[in-house]
Amino acid sequence: MSTQDVLKAVSTSKEGLKETEATQRLADYGKNALDEGKKKTLLAKFFDQFKDFMILVLLVAAVISAVVGHEITDAIIILLVVIVNAVFGVIQEAKAEQAIEALKEMASPNARVRRDGHIVTVKSDELVPGDIVLLEAGDVVPADLRLVEAASLKIEEAALTGESVPVEKELIVLEDQETGIGDRINMAYMTSNVTYGRGVGVVVGTGMATEVGKIAGMLAQADETQTPLKANLNQLGKFLTWVILIIAAVMFAVGVFQGRDAIEMLLTAISLAVAAIPEGLPAIVTIILALGTQKMAKRNAIVRKLPAVETLGSTDIICSDKTGTLTLNQMTVEGLYTNDQLVPANESVSEENMALKVMTFANDTKLAQDGSLIGDPTETAMIQYAMDHDYPLQDKLTAEPRIAEVPFDSDRKLMSTIHRLADGRFLVATKGAPDVLIARCNEIDLNGEVVPLTASKRQEILTSNTQMAKQAWRVLAMAYRIADQQPTEMTSEAIEKDLIFAGLVGMIDPERKEAAEAVRVAKDAGIRPIMITGDHRDTAEAIAGRLGIIKPGDDSAVLTGAQLNELSDEEFAQKVTHYSVYARVSPEHKVRIVKAWQKAGKVVAMTGDGVNDAPALKAADIGIGMGITGTEVSKGASDMVLADDNFSTIVVAVEEGRKVFSNIQKTIQYLLSANLGEVLTLFIATMLAWDTLLPVHLLWINLVTDTFPAIALGLEPAEKDVMKHAPRGRESNFFSGGVMSSVVYQGILQGALALFIYKMALLFPAPGHTGELMHADALTMTFATLGLIQLFHAFNVKSIHQSIFKVGLFKNKTFNWAILASAVLLAVTIVVPGFNSLFRVAHLDTYQWLKVFATAFAIIPIVEIVKFVQRKMGHTN
Repeated sequence: MSTQDVLKAVSTSKEGLKETEATQRLADYGKNALDEGKKKTLLAKFFDQFKDFMILVLLVAAVISAVVGHEITDAIIILLVVIVNAVFGVIQEAKAEQAIEALKEMASPNARVRRDGHIVTVKSDELVPGDIVLLEAGDVVPADLRLVEAASLKIEEAALTGESVPVEKELIVLEDQETGIGDRINMAYMTSNVTYGRGVGVVVGTGMATEVGKIAGMLAQADETQTPLKANLNQLGKFLTWVILIIAAVMFAVGVFQGRDAIEMLLTAISLAVAAIPEGLPAIVTIILALGTQKMAKRNAIVRKLPAVETLGSTDIICSDKTGTLTLNQMTVEGLYTNDQLVPANESVSEENMALKVMTFANDTKLAQDGSLIGDPTETAMIQYAMDHDYPLQDKLTAEPRIAEVPFDSDRKLMSTIHRLADGRFLVATKGAPDVLIARCNEIDLNGEVVPLTASKRQEILTSNTQMAKQAWRVLAMAYRIADQQPTEMTSEAIEKDLIFAGLVGMIDPERKEAAEAVRVAKDAGIRPIMITGDHRDTAEAIAGRLGIIKPGDDSAVLTGAQLNELSDEEFAQKVTHYSVYARVSPEHKVRIVKAWQKAGKVVAMTGDGVNDAPALKAADIGIGMGITGTEVSKGASDMVLADDNFSTIVVAVEEGRKVFSNIQKTIQYLLSANLGEVLTLFIATMLAWDTLLPVHLLWINLVTDTFPAIALGLEPAEKDVMKHAPRGRESNFFSGGVMSSVVYQGILQGALALFIYKMALLFPAPGHTGELMHADALTMTFATLGLIQLFHAFNVKSIHQSIFKVGLFKNKTFNWAILASAVLLAVTIVVPGFNSLFRVAHLDTYQWLKVFATAFAIIPIVEIVKFVQRKMGHTN
């Protein structure tokens, strides 16, 4: 629409609204603020934590434990674990709600508007459609505006669009209805920053009707993604429940069929069920995750949600924002074309070089008290370049001060300043778009000598400009002339003519030094990096090529937001694997990209630092925010924040995530095979009418020999090849990679060894031991053997397939102490006087202890043989 049509559409004029009309519209449209949405009460959040299936299983287990009086300790432990988990969940949810609050805080508190024909300052939340807002450098845009005046106006929209360079605004009519946010050069958007010039705009959107409001709405409506860890724990909980119910029901039915007392059999079945549930598992998994977060925090990856640690380990795709994540978000001079050659930024340039002089003289950068540079990023980049080359800018400007200027204009794409020289003459310094500026030059400065600019020389310069632009550099040209008299007419026609060409400067927002190596390591680990940016296609393609995300020049792997709009969700889902780079995209596009990969069954991580990244961060399986450059909005929507904004930290976090998952697998393998051994021992013994284990024995083994080694296994160092495997993906679970078969055969083996020692104790009793003494010995030896088997077996599960002699028996000091402590606590119940009656066990002689030790130790060579066979058959992870 034309400016007049826009003013007519919102019923206003350039003089602004009347105060009475503004008050009425405020009542009609509501405040210019983001909706808070419905907030859950603290109690509702707390009870929501109990909807998890595994938690429900544990609560049932707690009730069962309480019913069976001697298992009351189990019930207390289970309830404590559940309550602690719920409290942590509420805390994490409260942190997540801060995202929308942070969006609200980004808005400018005040705005200058025209009302009743006067310029007044009002609170930004009182703005209404139709208000005329005045903007100048340093302002935060308070609402969505259609610009009606613009004088050299530039607005930095990186947080909204991802584009690193401020956008030059123009008062034109855009014909294309589908123009993306980054290309709407006649608009100014809420929360963006004015970096240069001034302007006037009419409010066309407030509150939730703004672009930022749409993002806030997307954040509020986004479903919380279920992490692979939660899915796996739920799956495990359901699996265990069915197995436990079936075994308990069979045991109860067989006992009753045999003519035993029904109540006694019910209590025995319940005891079996309690033994089968690894009640410490959620607590141990939480501890392993918490320990993982501590290690990651030391390496600058701060985890906001515990399951994110494990999710990282299963990541297939890392969708990364370009600006500030893969790049520095800081325009930097890459090279200077002067004296017929391109000089790289790290090579020295003469202090007398006129290109260097012009780029610093025709420049509005200001130096802050803290030494930082304030101004347009392209201009500050040129000043920083001069400072890096020890150019004495302040001395030069003092000696040759600026006395006049022709400001930058987006129509002519030039800027000029006039300086008084020491000899009384005047220097005109001009910089701007190469094609425009070269057309105004008729001479060229070559090593201090001014010669005519021939047609062939002009073509050489334009060719060099094209080559620099192909590298995605932003190229500006510099020229000058010396005037004998001070110009009287400050117009472009009078000043910017008969110029001497001095050079070209190429700038880019460069990639981070460590990013290319991080991309390589990620690819080696089977992870596919995807770059998503609001920047132009050429820039995105060049940076992606330099980083190794795509092959240099492979434009077929690049898709723009406009091209993405032409694809339906179904078409895009089929083609998503073709593209590794997305340019000129909006927040909605980022969410589509994430969801398309998720539909393909991939676990997706999304990194970002801007407001525009927040919806995609929330939609991804794991959102990774930037700690330094990131907005509070992006951090609030993230599962993990990088304290150093370093892309390579993600790779470190992925390795830690893979290690954590591997260690959780080891813990589950250890706990479930041990519990299966206990269940089989009790189940088969009951079927055979043997008295092998009492509930107190199961409780002690579960709480002592299970818990300490299980936690210590969570501290196992990563296996050497952890980053050489392909990601395990969304379909894998805790039983993948041979864990399920290991749990089954190792559980059967433990049960068989325990029953073997029981039978041996009865067949070959200690001299003089008969009747009750013999049975007491058999029960004690079974109890001691089963406990020791589990301690020896803990060494087996240091690796699912590798020999324990390869992974290192005693590398993990915590594990060594845990095994020792558990062995002592087990021995205390039998060896220390007074504990016998409490645990209803007997003293064993040396010969009996040797038999117990030999039987328990047998699990190590047997499992080593099985692993050897598996490796030979190729069944390794």
